Amino acid sequence: MVGFGKLLVATVAFFTLGAAAAPPSGWRDLNHNGRLDPYEDKRVSVDRRVEDLLARMTLAEKAGLMLHGTLPTPGSPIGFGGVVYDQAATTRLMRDRRISSFITRLVVPPAQLAAQNNAIQKLAEAGRLGIPATISTDPRHHFQATLGASTTGGDFSLWPDMLGFAALNDPVVMRRFGDIARAEYRAVGIHMALSPQADLATEPRWARFSATFGSDPDTVSRLAGAYVEGFQQGTKGVTAQGVATVVKHWVGYGAQPGGFDGHNFYGRHAALTDASFAHHVRAFDGALAARSAGVMPTYVIVQGPKVAGQPIEPVGGGFNKQLLSGLLRGDKGFTGLIVSDWSITRDCPKDCVAPDAANPQSPASIGMPWGMEQADTTTRFAKGIEAGIDQFGGTDDAAPILDAVAKGLVSVQRIDESARRILRLKFEQGLFDNPYVDEQAAAQIVGNVQAQRQADVVQRASQVLLRNDRATLPVAPGQRIWLHGVDPAAASAAGFVVVDDPAKAQVALVRTATPFETLHPHHFFGSRQHEGRLDFRADDKDVQAIARASAHVPTIIAVEMDRPAILTAIESMASALIVTFGASDAAVLDVVAGHAKAQGRLPFSLPRSMADVEAQRPDLSDDGPTPAYPRGAGIMLGGG
Repeated sequence: MVGFGKLLVATVAFFTLGAAAAPPSGWRDLNHNGRLDPYEDKRVSVDRRVEDLLARMTLAEKAGLMLHGTLPTPGSPIGFGGVVYDQAATTRLMRDRRISSFITRLVVPPAQLAAQNNAIQKLAEAGRLGIPATISTDPRHHFQATLGASTTGGDFSLWPDMLGFAALNDPVVMRRFGDIARAEYRAVGIHMALSPQADLATEPRWARFSATFGSDPDTVSRLAGAYVEGFQQGTKGVTAQGVATVVKHWVGYGAQPGGFDGHNFYGRHAALTDASFAHHVRAFDGALAARSAGVMPTYVIVQGPKVAGQPIEPVGGGFNKQLLSGLLRGDKGFTGLIVSDWSITRDCPKDCVAPDAANPQSPASIGMPWGMEQADTTTRFAKGIEAGIDQFGGTDDAAPILDAVAKGLVSVQRIDESARRILRLKFEQGLFDNPYVDEQAAAQIVGNVQAQRQADVVQRASQVLLRNDRATLPVAPGQRIWLHGVDPAAASAAGFVVVDDPAKAQVALVRTATPFETLHPHHFFGSRQHEGRLDFRADDKDVQAIARASAHVPTIIAVEMDRPAILTAIESMASALIVTFGASDAAVLDVVAGHAKAQGRLPFSLPRSMADVEAQRPDLSDDGPTPAYPRGAGIMLGGG
């Protein structure tokens, strides 16, 4: 009888509206009323669909749209670990908290991830209005991974880090990557990339350096724009098969004194001038011109420059009306979604400000309310909304938003503005019409042979050759090679004979990385980030290995640079010097053997000493004393 009732209602609606209004095939009765409502009709304009749905929503449902939560896993409300989502906890977030946007941190095989994301959409479809979930992710396609900022694994194609693309400086390659990553994301049911990072990398010690496009604002702008084009399928906004990008972090994030990062209390400030600030802003131009669907403000308090002739208010980017409503929406004309970085409305308690060995900072005490530390939660939400935030990242309770409306701090009309932007994006991506994915197809698309082959080419081409004394490279396969930091199986596969003593070798290959320190071991992010020194020192194990090898044979040194390394202590021992930005051992060995050419050029300069680093300003690109290698350095074997 239930099925007959639905059929009867649909039949009455058909004859009432006339044959011309016959429901389209496959339409979804999202609000379960047996009628084809305008927001359910894919033939209706997006504007009308948005307004129809908005009129049906309660204030609490609209406030829920403004939260960008986390898909929990069993035992982890922030989604780390585990192989499935916590269905009961997710149901509570969707039904009780009315949340429909989530970050996923699940790392499982593609078919399994697709199945888990389909299950989330099934929960969403059962809701009162059937609003589909938007599922986002931090970057998944690169070598560098920092808990809470990026991840690897799950069989996605593996490409260089963003600095590798900057070394090539080829927008065509950048767009190709974006398109491949787009297809992989959509195959598993991911709709939003919390990237690219268009921050201008001006402080060499900065812990987030590796995810940038380097120190030149024009290069950053060009490649960030190409990234957006690849993910969103063009420059006219995201398509129904595109992945919405959220370019970050607006603006000035890379100018952090000492390189200390804004995730931490001790890194909550950035120092710039009017002149340098303009360069950091310019780095975002390409992504904005390509109509990035979203922008994420920086955590940090920007100190020094003025906006519209007025000093910048000393609050974090997510609370700053001058930066968001003034500079971004006003001067730059941005009309998309502004998504706050994670946890800006949460408290920063004692073990967030000054943790110690007895009381280290845990996920429960993560908060970045910089400049608003003394305000209550309602005031923080109101301040962010007034500044221009549409959606708050890492938050799962809309009560403070409703409280702000009740107290007259935020108007219902302002809530509607954000709700419109959020709903519009869901409609533009086709999620209301079909949010489900083919789980078996996901296994065929993600990390497929053709995609990884293209990624492998870029891993090789993005390497930078800085020295090649006496034509050390290429090294003919068949030679005896001593290795440090390299998989012997990869060297054998490349045709070399691996020996266990450099005295028995004809050549040596040592892989190392930019040195770092753990200066804040009790802070959640500080304990995971690379801070402090950039220079190699005689007591470093890798330096000792280099010295051991170079005493016997020509030694090739390949330095993985997540930050600009100071090479002074090892350069004299290198017969050939390669810089990598995310490359497998096989990729490095192919360059060593001449099977592939290193085509990259440094996307930043390399200082000569830590004294030179400390002498420069954190907000200016490649300033300070004459570098050991300038931005753009690189040798092209065989010409170029």
